[in-house]
Formats: sequence, structure tokens, C-alpha cells
Amino acid sequence: MNKSIKKLAAGAVLILGAFSAFAAEPIKIGSVLSVTGPAAFLGDPELKTLQLYVADINKKGGVLGRQLELVHYDDGSDAGKANGFTKRLIEDDKVDILVGGTTTGATMSAAPLVDKAGIPFISLAGAVVIVEPVKKFVFKTPHTDRMAAEKVFEDMKKRGLTKVALLSETSGFGQSGKKETEGVAGKYGITLVANETYGPKDTDISPQLTKIRNTAGVQAVFVFGLGQGPAIVTKNYKQLGITLPLYQSHGVASDEFLKLAGPAAEGVRLPSPAQLIPEKLATKDPQKPIVTAYEQAYKSQYKADVSTFGGYAYDGLMLAVDAIKRAGSTDKAKVRDALEATRGFVATSGTFNMSPSDHMGLDLSAFRLLEVKNGEWTIAQ
Repeated sequence: MNKSIKKLAAGAVLILGAFSAFAAEPIKIGSVLSVTGPAAFLGDPELKTLQLYVADINKKGGVLGRQLELVHYDDGSDAGKANGFTKRLIEDDKVDILVGGTTTGATMSAAPLVDKAGIPFISLAGAVVIVEPVKKFVFKTPHTDRMAAEKVFEDMKKRGLTKVALLSETSGFGQSGKKETEGVAGKYGITLVANETYGPKDTDISPQLTKIRNTAGVQAVFVFGLGQGPAIVTKNYKQLGITLPLYQSHGVASDEFLKLAGPAAEGVRLPSPAQLIPEKLATKDPQKPIVTAYEQAYKSQYKADVSTFGGYAYDGLMLAVDAIKRAGSTDKAKVRDALEATRGFVATSGTFNMSPSDHMGLDLSAFRLLEVKNGEWTIAQ
């Protein structure tokens, strides 16, 4: 009789345990990404990265004993659509945290909604306006456009290039980049002797480049854009026979840019996270094991090259998971506070040290200056 009772009790414990595991609500990660449209080569690897690592984390038992559930929408690279999808994530899907906006426009469209709702939001977009001024619930993983301009101007100064033509995209990222570039040029002794723009859907940017070529005194050209536009600029540059040093922003830091621009990319320089050059990092570099593991996991799953954009998504998800663990719950205010208290968190974009006045937490040393040589990314000398 006693044995029967013990068996029944043990069975009851197993049933209760199974029920409680079943009853544990998943942690909902919301995301609005530009998986299609002009910014697709940013948004596509971002989504794939989130799907890859959400599945991986779930296989290992989830977070706080709960599974992760990724709820995502494609804004088609349309910032207006991002607003509607963000509302849906907040009001209908009732997500615990958001990771993504791909673009600055999408992020800024979503930012007022998340701040009002009090939901932590980790953006994957570049512009400094996302975190300056600080918005209570908004954070970001990519280096800012201001940092990109400073890293480029640092290199130009070393090379004695002081008269520069700026060519920027009319997207949110490009226009913020234009503003920040204009703002820091003087600090590095740089004069912008030409200042042209192009649209993100333009298929020929030769007219603007011809104006730049005909501007007296130009020593180098700096392009600020993302997606396909900068690759078109690079091809047009070569077609027009312009031989001045050409710099791009971190908006094209991916192998996809090399494929789109082809041989015309030879000699292009840009600031980038370490993700593009894992094999070229020093053995003792703290980022090396992280960027190497990410590259291997992504290539194994998708049979495709990695990009810094996928890396931004990896960082965003891992920062979210780390904050939830430290908060010990999905309480939105506690997770927000934990994100803001992030210190010494090594990821693909650098080492994050956030604070109440800095919701990105990266400094200029997190950027590597790269150059295209023989069709590959190399560390610029």
C-alpha cells in the first residue's frame, strides 16, 4: 500500500512539474525589421540571426526557465509601416521587449510608442538621434553615425586629406550622417568643399559624382548611406574614372556590399565592427571568440556570409537576454534598469558599457578601419 501511495505521489509530482513547465508563459521578443525593400540586406540577416539564436537559447532551456517567442513583422523598408507594426506588438502581441528597427526612420517612428508604453527597445539602427537625447526605454547596438564620421576623419587626417566631398543619402540614416559629419569635420581640420545627396532608390548617381569630380580641390570622397545605393555610387565612381580615395560609412559593412560593388570596391575604406574580420583579429582580442562563433553558427545554418547587421541583431538579443537574467524577471522597468546598468558586455560590435547618459555604450575603439584589398576586407594600414 505504501509503495502504491509513493508511486502515486511521485506521479503527481511529475504531472505537476510538467504542467508548471507547460503553464510558464513564453518571453515574447518583438521585432520590426526591413526584411524586404532597399534595406533588405540589413534586415534579412537580422531576422535570420534572431531566429537562429532564439531557437538555440530555447534548446538550452530558455531564459529564467521560460522559452523565448520571437514575434516579428517586415516593414518593407517603409518607416511609416514600422509605426503600425510596433503598435501591434505592444497592444495585440503584448511583447516583453523589442529588438529591431533595422533603419533609423523605422526606429524613430517606433520610439515614442515604446517610451509611452514603457517597453524596453533595443534598436539595430545607426543614427545618433536614436540615443541623443536619451529616451528612457530606447537603446541601440550599432555605432553611431557621428562615430563613423570621426573614425573616417581620423584616417583622412593621418593621410593629409583635408578637402572632402560628402555624398549622403536622403534616408533617415543618411541625413543624420550628413548632419553629424558636418558637425565634426572642423574638429579634424576637414573642409567639406562639396556636399551632394542622392535618393535611396536612385539607380544612377553619376550626375552628383560628376559635380564632385568637377569641384576644385577635392582630395577624397565620403559616402554616407546604406543598402544598395552606396554600391551604385562605387560602381559609378569607377565608371567615371574618379581615382580619389573613396570612403563609405558602416552602413555598408558587409560582404554583400563587396558582391554588389564588385571590383569597383577595391581600395574603399570604411569603419566597421570586428565581425567582418574574425580571422584577422589578434588571438587575445576579447571579441575574437564571439565573432568567430557567430560566423560559424550563421554560415552553418544559412550557408551564407555573415554581416555586421546580423551582428547588431545578435548583440541586441544577447543584451536583452542578459538584462532579463539580471533583472530576474520580465518586469519591463526592471529590465530597462538592467540594460542601463550593462557594463563590460563583450559582443560582436564591441564592449558595451551603458549608463543613464549613454544608451549605446560603445566608444570609438569599437570601430576597426577596414580597406578592400583583392576583393576582401582587410585592416587598413
